[in-house]
Amino acid sequence: MRKNTLSLSMLLAWLVVSTTYAQTKLVEKVERKANELIIPYEKYVLPNGLTLIVHEDHSDPVVHVDVTYHVGSGREEINKSGFAHFFEHMMFEGSDNVPNGSMDKIITGGGGSLNGSTNRDRTNYYETIPSNLVETALWIEADRMGFLLDAVTQKKFEIQRATVKNERGQNYDNRPYGLVGEYTAKNLYPYGHPYSWLTIGYIEDLNRGSLDDLKNFFLRWYGPNNAVLTVGGDVSTKQIVQLTEKYFGSIPKGPDVTKTIVPAVSLSQNRYVSYEDNIRFPMLYVTYPTVPRFHPDEASLDALAQILGGGKTSLLYKNFIKTSKAVMANAGHPASELAGEFSFAIQSFPEMRLDSIDRMLRQTLTEFEKRGATDDDIAQFRATREAEIIKELSSVDGKVSQLASFQTFAPTANYLPQELKRYQSVTKADVMRVYNQYIKGKHAVVLTVYPKDKKDIVTQPDNYTVSTAGYQAPDYGYKNLVYAKARDSFDRTKKPAPGPNPAVKVPPFWTDKLPNGLKLIAAKNDEVPTVTMLLTVKGGHYLSAKDLSKAGIAQLTASMLNEATEKYTTEQLNTELEKLGSSIQVYARAEDIGVIIESPKKSLDATLALVEEKLFHPKFATEDFDRLKKQQLEGIANQGTQPVVIANKAYNKLLYGTDNIRSIPTSGTTKTVQSLTLDDVKAFYRANFSPSVTNLVVVGDIDQASLKPKLTFLNKWAPKPVSLPNVTVKRNIDKTRIYLVDKEKAAQSQIRIGYVTDLPYDATGDYYRTKLANYMLGGDFVSRLNMKLRQEKGWTYGAGSSFTSTRNPGPFTASAGVKAAATDSSVVEFMKVITDYGKSGITDDELALTKSSIGQRDALRYETPLQKAYFLGEIIEYDLPRNFVDQQSAILKNITKAEINAIVQKRLPASNMIITVVGDKALVKPGLERLGYEVVELDKEGNPATATSATPPAKAGSSSGSTPAVRKK
Repeated sequence: MRKNTLSLSMLLAWLVVSTTYAQTKLVEKVERKANELIIPYEKYVLPNGLTLIVHEDHSDPVVHVDVTYHVGSGREEINKSGFAHFFEHMMFEGSDNVPNGSMDKIITGGGGSLNGSTNRDRTNYYETIPSNLVETALWIEADRMGFLLDAVTQKKFEIQRATVKNERGQNYDNRPYGLVGEYTAKNLYPYGHPYSWLTIGYIEDLNRGSLDDLKNFFLRWYGPNNAVLTVGGDVSTKQIVQLTEKYFGSIPKGPDVTKTIVPAVSLSQNRYVSYEDNIRFPMLYVTYPTVPRFHPDEASLDALAQILGGGKTSLLYKNFIKTSKAVMANAGHPASELAGEFSFAIQSFPEMRLDSIDRMLRQTLTEFEKRGATDDDIAQFRATREAEIIKELSSVDGKVSQLASFQTFAPTANYLPQELKRYQSVTKADVMRVYNQYIKGKHAVVLTVYPKDKKDIVTQPDNYTVSTAGYQAPDYGYKNLVYAKARDSFDRTKKPAPGPNPAVKVPPFWTDKLPNGLKLIAAKNDEVPTVTMLLTVKGGHYLSAKDLSKAGIAQLTASMLNEATEKYTTEQLNTELEKLGSSIQVYARAEDIGVIIESPKKSLDATLALVEEKLFHPKFATEDFDRLKKQQLEGIANQGTQPVVIANKAYNKLLYGTDNIRSIPTSGTTKTVQSLTLDDVKAFYRANFSPSVTNLVVVGDIDQASLKPKLTFLNKWAPKPVSLPNVTVKRNIDKTRIYLVDKEKAAQSQIRIGYVTDLPYDATGDYYRTKLANYMLGGDFVSRLNMKLRQEKGWTYGAGSSFTSTRNPGPFTASAGVKAAATDSSVVEFMKVITDYGKSGITDDELALTKSSIGQRDALRYETPLQKAYFLGEIIEYDLPRNFVDQQSAILKNITKAEINAIVQKRLPASNMIITVVGDKALVKPGLERLGYEVVELDKEGNPATATSATPPAKAGSSSGSTPAVRKK
């Protein structure tokens, strides 16, 4: 029988929670009136200064938890750059009561996802979870806010320092144009300015940082009074307040944090700077200092950026892209808490000199001065910005992120109505005023990025060197910091038990088939007043399987469908779309040509009229064809500068052979695209663009009765027979080899390991079960590959594996970008993990994690209109039964350890795989040769070069010794 009495400890705990709850202040309550565009919420402030915002949204059993700390790289000190981002990594390495590694397992094991991000002004940590995990998420966030430092060790520090270095290598040093932001920042802002370095920091600063530095950073900035906790979704506000008081209320307040104040940036002359990069297209990047975020002029400057360089109706597009002077030309105005930057970015064709590009940019600005902002410019800007704001409201994480950001930086968390108003209020006069105030006749940082050995093409010689004169380091208050932990009347070591699994239902949908063969599937979603459509025409790149000389034609045809029609020029079409707040984008993939249509509900009829014009009345103009063909050829040539693309091309050629369409990128090759003609494009469109091989998905604020009459124009689309090719391939791999592609001076090596399976896609058969089996090998952050190479070794920013098939069997692939010095050691660990998993199989704990994680993910699977659309697209593409999700759930629930082990033993043939490595041959080849595999050199196109004899195989788990730094002693 149940007793109606409380134990003493329970009573004390209740009293503590009740007492602190009474001290919490409700400072704001925002409710929606009629059809107001707002995010309803309640805001509280705890006694320790923590701000809590709660937004209830019961449309899906999903919750998003965000903790935003008002600290980013802008709070760092000279010679200690990168600490804010580095600390973000450390916050995932365990705390007193949430041991290292368990955080990811708890959240992903419950079907959720978690991550963090750092920028100049803030760091945030967030979880998107099924609603039954909300208390667990709050427990985790509170523990790392109040109980972190004793769990921080030197070993964790060193591993994450190595991981951050790899992140820098992958996203900055080893990426074309990756250092543009760094060069701009250090030359635009005065020495020591909070924005004069990037969030990632400098390698030398990361190297000199100590564990004590890191701890002091936490103590200074990570107090509850410098944080905003925002919880949104399927929650009860009262419950969230109580849980927040329980887990966060006793955490001591941190040092006071005041807003940083810096003088506005002013340049006395144009600052010309340049650097050499491994690129094909020279870049001109011009940056003017402007205003901070939420400044009265920010919206007008954003409008100016869109008019000058925001799309196919902009002046930069007209003068640079349409004239084939550049492959990319745009303008932007990102604004941060302390300053803004108005930038022009132009990547020219190789034959162009950047001084010519610079002159053309000046001429474009003069043209704008004469033309001025137009009524269409303002109408397009207002409509597109409104559509962007509304789109952010389609998911609970989008709403939570907005509330957190507004609370941290704006005058109020309820800033959304003002945000919309200030953008809707921009006028032509405003745009011209800010142009004259911030751009015309003003000085800028003029950065040129030039290809190797081509410094002569820069705009002007470098004329600026950063000066340290007059700099005085601010006192950030790092002295006498004390680590004080909360004192509680409950046991924080006990992980909260999750609530009952939320009831997750597949969104209701209806289907239809038109007389011409087009298949339709649709679902109503009235959370936001928008409609999203996915139209998919099967065939795509693989239609060139019978004639490889036409490879690339699908992409070229899709590009042409984004251009002029019989009734509209490209510019007129995009003007009309932007005035509606809509978009229509055609793209080509391996097995289809797709069209994404997004429209406000109020603009749907007008948008569909433009869809009809775009898809069924293309002009196929010669001038468009010539320009797009040149762009596609230049894009193909540019692939040789990108290690990731080089690795994928070489790997695919090894998987499928040179005579198979699957070994050729969707863009085609230089030879095939050069031979394509406009008549080829017209013939491809006439032969293959048919409703008989087309699916249409519709998700939005519209019901079946209202939608069907709007789609009658599709009935006029005449069907034609289209033969879809069979591109199944089975290549026998007699033994595992290493294929090496030289990428001189690469900071990282790209690794691809795998083979072609015989598994086509199925939702409830062998393929689905194999995907389950791969989950703990490389299908999640907590998988064996990622935990070994990233979390244990610190050699990569991320490693994983996957089985990827469609109707055509696809490959198993394990991959990562690793630091160059650890290339051979990484190959050893990859093969050891794959081999061990194939032989020993899954553990009981891993099986339980797989079941709980995947089983709960459906709560996050159908939230946004686009998520729903892709889910419905899968149903119609593969003719899945309505209850296929239930069938998958039953398979997941009942799959056994023995079944998983049988799958991995069969599907992981470690002795018959392709190992592709793209890296600096001079550095990595000696170590690779010592691993015992045959090493075959390939050129950047994946063609054989030379082979070397093998040495005896290395034992599993050993390192070849290419660098002592990555070996255990």
